[in-house]
Amino acid sequence: MAASRHRRAISPPAATTDHDDSATSRSRRFAGACRSGLSSSTLTIGRATIEHQQKSHFSDCQGAGTGTTTPAGRHETGNERNVTALHSAVLDTIGRQIVDGHFGEGDVLTLDWIQEHFGVSRTVARETMRILEWTGLVTSRRRVGIIVQPQTSWNVFDPRVIWWRLSGHGRNAQLRTLTELRTSIEPVAVNAAARNASAEQRERIHTLATAMREQGEAGNLDEFLELDIAFHTLLLNASDNEMFSALGDVVTVVLRGRVQLGFMPQHPVPLSLELHERVAQAVSSGHGEAAEAAMREILVEVRSAMAALFDN
Repeated sequence: MAASRHRRAISPPAATTDHDDSATSRSRRFAGACRSGLSSSTLTIGRATIEHQQKSHFSDCQGAGTGTTTPAGRHETGNERNVTALHSAVLDTIGRQIVDGHFGEGDVLTLDWIQEHFGVSRTVARETMRILEWTGLVTSRRRVGIIVQPQTSWNVFDPRVIWWRLSGHGRNAQLRTLTELRTSIEPVAVNAAARNASAEQRERIHTLATAMREQGEAGNLDEFLELDIAFHTLLLNASDNEMFSALGDVVTVVLRGRVQLGFMPQHPVPLSLELHERVAQAVSSGHGEAAEAAMREILVEVRSAMAALFDN
């Protein structure tokens, strides 16, 4: 393995003679595992063992399912779905390995290594690196390769990066920083929503809060989660501030992550349900300060529920 003082080159694994371990066979197993949507499974591909922890709705694996279409609306072929699934699985694996420190700052990856390590095509390898470069985790340099970047270069608001960090060793720190972000932004956003929301948005916010209580008290956590996401996203959009609205995907990943990682009780605490109703009532009636105060209480409750994690 070639190495320098500042960079560690990642070399392809040695060839293996395992039965039925061709690139095609490995690709099929890798794509199939992505399609399965398991919450935590170990995928063995040749000599590479990959921890695939992300549920299908947290990744881009949707293209591996049936009935998917291209952006233009054309029905995807089986080969296209295979490429989408492979790309998503490889992307998630390398992304998590980078944020977890398996690959450190200055390490050099190559397209050849990705192809051989995962048994994928050049197209999948290129697309994976293109997305990783867009997230800021790597940068590409001619005659050098694909270089892993320091955390200061990461696009920390990218939902992929957030989920990779939530599903890895940095989970607690990521939950803490995201909660601090929400505490700084959402109360101000709901104050603005109380001033700027349309009549339709005000009615919708009230409807969502009512439905959240019904589903929460019934213990329907999945339904409650979708309503909670819609509630917080609508409030950001109703603020009439494009900067707040742009954080909708971030809040969505955080809320899904709390449930996926087991930090939400099956029945939301009564205080949380009441506070959401208070936010809705204040926004609907145009009382910005009351809406802001209630949202701050919601986030205090969230932080209290995860205090033990933050302290560790």
